[in-house]
Amino acid sequence: MPRPRRRRNVSFEPEITYFKPAGVELRNLEEINLTFDELEAIRLKDKEDLTQEEAAEKMNISQPTFHRLLSSAREKIANFLVDGNSLRIEGGDYKMVGPGRGKGLGRGGQGQGRGRMGGQFSAGPGGSCVCPSCGKKVSHVAGQPCYKIKCPKCGTQMVRER
Repeated sequence: MPRPRRRRNVSFEPEITYFKPAGVELRNLEEINLTFDELEAIRLKDKEDLTQEEAAEKMNISQPTFHRLLSSAREKIANFLVDGNSLRIEGGDYKMVGPGRGKGLGRGGQGQGRGRMGGQFSAGPGGSCVCPSCGKKVSHVAGQPCYKIKCPKCGTQMVRER
């Protein structure tokens, strides 16, 4: 008898769980199912920029299991994008930890925004938003991501200063 699977820790539940190509009727699409634990693997590795070891620890699984989960998620997302399928996020063997909906816990794990690099200008309060085109800097406003701000000088989308 195989040992029971460990439930994966997930700390993010998206508000939008269905995606499809614009202008294509649903009946003409193949639906791909991405589980919440696969989405969490993508979020931790690709968005939060954690190592596989750090992400696996947060999800309460082994690094090889995390790697398989990440590979499965990336394959499904590639099929969704390349083949023009629809994508539904649902299911999986997981348990919610932390606040759940929204933008996750951030790199600090407790909403502190300190990340692996730490320091004063990591994600979180303080710091600056900078224009990648003209170099114009503006003070970061708490609660407003830099990518949502347009450069007052040239109109380009701002990025967070690292």
